[in-house]
Amino acid sequence: MSKRYRIGQIVPSSNTTMETEIPAMLRLREAIRPERFTFHSSRMRMKKVVKEELAAMDAESDRCALELSDARVDVLGYACLVAIMAMGHGYHRVSQKRLTEQTIANGGAAPVLTSAGALVDALRVIGAKRIVVVAPYMVPLTELVVDYIRNEGFEVIAYRALEIPDNLDVGRHDPSRLPDIVKTLPYQEADAIVLSACVQMPSLPAVPQVEAMTGKPVITAAIATTYAMLRELDLEPIVPGAGALLSGAY
Repeated sequence: MSKRYRIGQIVPSSNTTMETEIPAMLRLREAIRPERFTFHSSRMRMKKVVKEELAAMDAESDRCALELSDARVDVLGYACLVAIMAMGHGYHRVSQKRLTEQTIANGGAAPVLTSAGALVDALRVIGAKRIVVVAPYMVPLTELVVDYIRNEGFEVIAYRALEIPDNLDVGRHDPSRLPDIVKTLPYQEADAIVLSACVQMPSLPAVPQVEAMTGKPVITAAIATTYAMLRELDLEPIVPGAGALLSGAY
């Protein structure tokens, strides 16, 4: 009998992509491996991607961790990269520790990871030093994200801020536009491409195309989070069609 795992997600109330792309990747994995997954979410209020709303939203994450631990999920993913990075350098470690402690205190101990931490860890896993980044945020928030990534030891040689303030509109961004956006960046000089530094901006369908076009490994916040979840569950981090990180090479 195949083992079943409960995947918990802490998501912004306006996020529509994380509950689409992570299940899509784990369903692809189910086609080649025996494990099965169910998906469970708790929401934090957020509509506009601005620093004030992000800070207020992050304060709700403790409640979400408690709610999901009531369901005895096996792993929790905090699905908002910019909310974590907007709280200051290294905050993903603080958040992960605090929220994990909430699940322990509630008698439903489960590891908590963040998409922000998963992204920087994924860049280390593939050995990337120089990267280019695509993000949907306004320029000030994008610069904050870039600065956070640089503080983790990476050289961001270029980035594109798509300047989409409304989080619902971020979720409506057409991923087929991403290859042409990448063409505007000096990706030839990079070790890897962060195609979506945001779990709300859809990107999964474009990943194989951009890897083929550039010859570079492509990572997204959602792909990195899926990799981190599989590692936490002590499962092979392999998903067909989800880019180099989940190819089985790492």
